[in-house]
Amino acid sequence: MPRILAIDHGTVRIGLAISDEMELTASPLKTLESKADVEREIARIAREKHIARIVIGMPFLMSGNRGEATERVEKFADRLGKALQHELPIEFVDERLSSVEAEASMSRAGITDKRQRNEIVDQLAAVVILQDYLNSQRGPAGFLLPDETYDLEWTNEPKRRRK
Repeated sequence: MPRILAIDHGTVRIGLAISDEMELTASPLKTLESKADVEREIARIAREKHIARIVIGMPFLMSGNRGEATERVEKFADRLGKALQHELPIEFVDERLSSVEAEASMSRAGITDKRQRNEIVDQLAAVVILQDYLNSQRGPAGFLLPDETYDLEWTNEPKRRRK
């Protein structure tokens, strides 16, 4: 079954995330160095993983305007399209605050080692981009929320009081 590949493009590193076959959830895949011909490596990965669509995070400014980074990402997407021989659709999605959300996720998980954070932050940003995309494709009724009928351990935790 085909999957969706998400890309968080940076000047130093490129984070990749992949969807499951049902296009419900996003998982981290890999971090690549942002170097010449990285597009060919991504095209190889896309073919190997049977990717049907690529989603690239577009780094708009907080105002919503375009900046130098958006132009850089568009040029990257052009080169990637050529490396893929234009066989796959490439879509852009707003990625504002995806890296901030990835950093917050690592903090909640207790990942404090700077080297370890640098290795995965771009993958997690790609996961945020892809999960937002997948959720938007399903619409509001398709968001995955826990069912109240399930007896989940984390729902039975006693409430803690502030001292």
